[in-house]
Amino acid sequence: MKVILTTNIKKIGKIGDLVDVKDGYARNFLFPKNMALRENKKNLEYYEKIKEEIQLKEDKKLEEAKNTIEKIKKLKIEFNKEADEKDQLYGSISKKEIVNFLKANKIHVHSDDIIMKNSIRTLGEHEVQISPYLNITHTILVKVNKN
Repeated sequence: MKVILTTNIKKIGKIGDLVDVKDGYARNFLFPKNMALRENKKNLEYYEKIKEEIQLKEDKKLEEAKNTIEKIKKLKIEFNKEADEKDQLYGSISKKEIVNFLKANKIHVHSDDIIMKNSIRTLGEHEVQISPYLNITHTILVKVNKN
């Protein structure tokens, strides 16, 4: 199904792009959340009318993402966990724990915004990327200490 995007969506496209997505994804996710319009003449005309309004919303999201990155830069992320004598953690540190840590510090990010190759399973410093908006990424250090 061809749709017109009304918001930037990672891995799919930018505002105003005409993209082809699966029917179920469009009907069950994009349309209910007003993230896309079905491609037809009427919707193309409607999109042209609301284009500036949508761009203002996206500019606001971009500014919020930049502010989030600035807040994260000032924050020192540390976890104290139980580990064995080989510095292996009993368990691991996942995206959810990082999101909860940031939320406790009044910084709101989604787990989709955190890019980790693998979950953290050892003591020490680990690099994790945070991407709160399209093409905006920042690498943070997550330090894990022995409890």
